Amino acid sequence: MSKLDSHPTGIGSTPALVVVDMCRGFIDARSPLGFECSDLIESNISLVDQFRVRKLPVIFTTTIYRNDSDASVFRSKIPALNILKPNSEEVSFLDELAPSEGETVIEKKFASAFFQTNLIEHLIQMKVDSVVICGVTTSGCVRATALDSLQNNLKTIVVENCVGDRDLSAHAANLYDLQAKYADVTHSDLILK
Repeated sequence: MSKLDSHPTGIGSTPALVVVDMCRGFIDARSPLGFECSDLIESNISLVDQFRVRKLPVIFTTTIYRNDSDASVFRSKIPALNILKPNSEEVSFLDELAPSEGETVIEKKFASAFFQTNLIEHLIQMKVDSVVICGVTTSGCVRATALDSLQNNLKTIVVENCVGDRDLSAHAANLYDLQAKYADVTHSDLILK
């Protein structure tokens, strides 16, 4: 099988950082949705700080189910999602990795931060031309958000050391596939030089 010819798109002049689901339910190893990821948390804190210092937009997502009909098939497939209730600890953020006043929080019900949310409207309003993605999980919400970012015709960068997954083989395979077809996969040291 021949290798696909793929070119980097780079980062645009007006990037935004989308922090995908770095809420307690997904980053606490005691949670049925979480896994041990202390290094990943520290990398995300550092990346968010870099964007804030440069006064670039930072957008957070959290997944919340407000009634039984919200994403009912998805929740049937993965019953652990049912812990993501309004005002629960699982949908909250660590103090050191929480939205600051004025930063956008996108409440989502499915994997992609774009699907059935107003994320694209926020990005258009901010005149964003590229989306930098960090968070969890690489094979789920990060991947879905990256695909939809590209499908909204935005340059898309996945920060390899700032995304993670409970399954390391799925993490590696998805980063490989994202790099080949949908996004630039880059280390945080190379994002905002």
